[in-house]
Amino acid sequence: LPGGDWTGFYAGGQLGFLDVEGDNAAAGVDGDDISYGLHAGYNYDFGLWVVGGELEYDWTDLDLTAGAAAVGSVDSVWRAKLKGGYDFGDTLLYATAGYADVDTSLGDADGHFYGLGVAYKVTEQFIVSGEVLRHEFDDISGTANLDADANSFSIRGSFRF
Repeated sequence: LPGGDWTGFYAGGQLGFLDVEGDNAAAGVDGDDISYGLHAGYNYDFGLWVVGGELEYDWTDLDLTAGAAAVGSVDSVWRAKLKGGYDFGDTLLYATAGYADVDTSLGDADGHFYGLGVAYKVTEQFIVSGEVLRHEFDDISGTANLDADANSFSIRGSFRF
């Protein structure tokens, strides 16, 4: 099975779903909502293996609650991604991991994420893809033990340059 050519710059947008759950001192705090954003990156094709990097920004208006009480909101998440995957021709199956930052009404926090994705070349210039990511954020707003985990799923459209 010959591989396709995935080398080059790309940019696009995504629509997704973000689910956040508090840990430690934030246990019992949770929320979920739609997210939407922009991404841009570069892939390099080594034959059957592809590596790349990407920057991604998502907006959301996710309300955090503890029981019935509102305790804050998540406004945005941005990510710096490293990607590596296998080239199946017009389909790329990849793993991704990297740095993430969440901005909440309580403050922001650094964290990391990891996940899986699949991309399909509709044409040589347009790609549709889907990703599932797991995030872990520690010390939100500089507060020890105010941690949160998040899961996200997104559908993405990208234009290749």
